[in-house]
Amino acid sequence: MPEVPHQPLGEIVANWREPPFPAREVMHGRFCRLEPLEAAKHARSLFDSYALDPHGSGWTYLPYGPFEVFEDFRVWLEQQSGTRDPLFFAIVDRASGEAVGLASYLRISPSCGSIEVGHLHFSPKLQRTPAATEAMYLMMRHAFELGYRRYEWKCDSLNEASRKAALRLGLSFEGIFRQATVRKGRNRDTAWYAAIDKDWPALRAAFERWLSPSNFDAQGRQRVSLSSLTRAA
Repeated sequence: MPEVPHQPLGEIVANWREPPFPAREVMHGRFCRLEPLEAAKHARSLFDSYALDPHGSGWTYLPYGPFEVFEDFRVWLEQQSGTRDPLFFAIVDRASGEAVGLASYLRISPSCGSIEVGHLHFSPKLQRTPAATEAMYLMMRHAFELGYRRYEWKCDSLNEASRKAALRLGLSFEGIFRQATVRKGRNRDTAWYAAIDKDWPALRAAFERWLSPSNFDAQGRQRVSLSSLTRAA
């Protein structure tokens, strides 16, 4: 496209190729692995893990749930297991072999090089553990290694825990979309966060330093916080 005077253009994206759609394949980590969601395999351990949250607070900002009856949850999980977008993964704790959380890719747009992470629901067994952080690292790493240029995180603007998590993971705040949608009969303003491919090398180094065995003492406590590393990145 020729340049027109007084009409600035974005930088040329050299050698641009559309990345492939993410496949239903396992992502392996030291603390956890991400397995393509299968209701028959993951429903019971997920349901039991979520039941440890007696108030159902993990469902508050999601557009579905809570599920009081296992069969209802299993049917819902079966419906999600076959979708391509969102593409759901069960987060499996390597030590116990139990599925303890969910994550997905969604709004997958290879033509734009953009992909979102969402439908995050970490049970009490997963929250505030190295496995939780590693799961998010594995999702981000896989997206950028496939060739995506933009990795998005969106949440209800009132979901303070999710907003803090996005910043801790090194994503940049990009603004609020007011009255973006209606969820469970209530207005939702959506907060947008993202990382781009230019951010990834420094973020990858921060994650890998944090996840290193040397960053944890004999009691499993971190020596250096991830937020301090991602802020520097």
